[in-house]
Amino acid sequence: MPGANRLTLDARLTQRGDLRYTPAGIPAIDCTLVHESVQAEAGGQRRVECEVFAVAFADVARKLARVPVGGELRCEGFLARRYRTGVTVALHITDIASG
Repeated sequence: MPGANRLTLDARLTQRGDLRYTPAGIPAIDCTLVHESVQAEAGGQRRVECEVFAVAFADVARKLARVPVGGELRCEGFLARRYRTGVTVALHITDIASG
């Protein structure tokens, strides 16, 4: 399905930058998330552990700035380049729920 790019990730906030503002005045914040789970794959169970770089803007950035490091989150968003000219991927968070 062309255009599909949605991700839901349960994770722990392990690093968070300071709330900053883009040149257009939009609040932004960078963070690192760690995910751990067991997933079904090829008829078996696979233990998954990964670290994901993420970024949030506007009201979501303000909300993320209030989550303590170590806090558990459910993040929803999409994948895009971490930097405009780079090749690494980041989760662009569009909604969070802390647990």
